[in-house]
Amino acid sequence: MRRTLVTGGAGFLGSHLCTRLVEEGHHVICLDNFFTGHPENVAHLGPTSFDLVRHDIVEAYYAEVDEIYHLACPASPQHYQRNPVRTLKTAVLGTMNVLELAQQTGARILITSTSEIYGEPEIHPQREDYWGHANPIGKRSCYDEGKRCGEALAIAYAQQHGVDARIVRVFNTYGPRMHEEDGRVVSNFINQALREQPLTIYGNGSQTRSLCYQSDLIAGLISMMQLAADPGPINLGNPEEMSVLEIAELVLALTRSQSPLEYRALPSDDPSRRRPDITKARMTLGWEPKVPVTLGIRETIEYYRSRLPSVRGNGHAQRVRVAVDQGA
Repeated sequence: MRRTLVTGGAGFLGSHLCTRLVEEGHHVICLDNFFTGHPENVAHLGPTSFDLVRHDIVEAYYAEVDEIYHLACPASPQHYQRNPVRTLKTAVLGTMNVLELAQQTGARILITSTSEIYGEPEIHPQREDYWGHANPIGKRSCYDEGKRCGEALAIAYAQQHGVDARIVRVFNTYGPRMHEEDGRVVSNFINQALREQPLTIYGNGSQTRSLCYQSDLIAGLISMMQLAADPGPINLGNPEEMSVLEIAELVLALTRSQSPLEYRALPSDDPSRRRPDITKARMTLGWEPKVPVTLGIRETIEYYRSRLPSVRGNGHAQRVRVAVDQGA
């Protein structure tokens, strides 16, 4: 039985990864400090093949493991801007700690980087050989630059110490178990629509995102880990581009919500276009997303709907719950 460490394993993507690995016969050690993750996300995993350890990866950790998936770091602007110093420590010191562990144990390690390293891209779609156009001192820099440093650390440990380190650049991913206050478009729009609240659109809604469902992303991570030789950084995401306004309209249609659209000023450094070139993933991993956006959004709506109280005490929320149940 392979012993596999997943940092950030009680979070949105980490919990789905832990579930998949346990199903495939791994013994999983899940590390999480519960800043954005939650024990309930992994409560269904039994103790015989799963260990949940409360630990902040900013501090060194040791366990005999064969593989390490490093997912620990808040990924939404709302969360990582709340404590930018902590975000940088997690992205830099945390990554150094897991690379040290990989060096000590001989484990293969997969570092989850981000499409944010491309910043406000000057080429479209974004290829892995593009160096990016990021603001190193903006509000998002704690995450963007922290992840860029994490990639540099992975390359340095591979070159200097022979660590088998792989890098995946994750583009917009969504699905059940996303934090309800994640702050990104899918979670925002669905929760606002289910509550009949205005859907908040920043700017004019023409900025684009490429939405990849969680199960597709998890399959890509595992394929990257299983590859015999490191192919270099690889983009994982959906190459189908949608505007923020199109996403809002899809959510409204699937929930049958009557929520109006509310336009607000665009935050600083918010990327206007985001779309991965996944040619390398197709050729190297044989990977591409399979879940249609409409189906993935439906699944995510059902998850958030299941977490809404049926009665909130004023009658209005009950009417909202019934209305969206009839339409989805």
